[in-house]
Amino acid sequence: MFRRMKEDISVIFEQDPAARSSLEVILTYSGLHAIWLHRIAHYLFRHNRFFLARMVSQFSRFVTGIEIHPGAKIGRRLFIDHGMGVVIGETCEIGDNVTIFQGVTLGGTGKEKGKRHPTVKDNALIASGAKVLGSIVIGEYAKIGAGSVVLKDVPANSTVVGIPGRVKVQDGIKINKDLNHCDLPDPLSDRLKEMELEMTQLRNLIKELQEERSYK
Repeated sequence: MFRRMKEDISVIFEQDPAARSSLEVILTYSGLHAIWLHRIAHYLFRHNRFFLARMVSQFSRFVTGIEIHPGAKIGRRLFIDHGMGVVIGETCEIGDNVTIFQGVTLGGTGKEKGKRHPTVKDNALIASGAKVLGSIVIGEYAKIGAGSVVLKDVPANSTVVGIPGRVKVQDGIKINKDLNHCDLPDPLSDRLKEMELEMTQLRNLIKELQEERSYK
């Protein structure tokens, strides 16, 4: 237990340059508090103490602003940065070394039963305000851009941006853990640029054909 707690603290120092001391992290980081309280709630949930589990979960929500259902399965070294407004549903499965920013929702799309929340694989990153909905899979080393709405599976080693989320695959190469929120890829803009280039080429071709015809 103490080894896991030490891991939780160390990942904050790795991911957050604002962290200055272990005491500061333990006392002031709401993401860390939410993870620790979730472990208690999840233990109670697995032992059919559903009411107590929800009470711990709701207390955690009240204290941290982060709502994690007791049934959610969370791996090691999860880092929740700031965390206010984060919601993680009952059937979510989160792997190891995942990073989640404030305002993220890992939710369902309706009243369906069974597995209805996302599965987030190891080393994924989900940026501020992103909504990942339904029983979909976010692949290893995938990155979800800020404000994106993701409704379909995301391949490993890729970046998703937009509403609805569009995949910007990076040639299957493992990508860095950081995500520059000010320099996200824009598939729509890229496609518009391609269309503009095609139109320019067509204009030039038409001009050449007209010139050839005038010579004849």
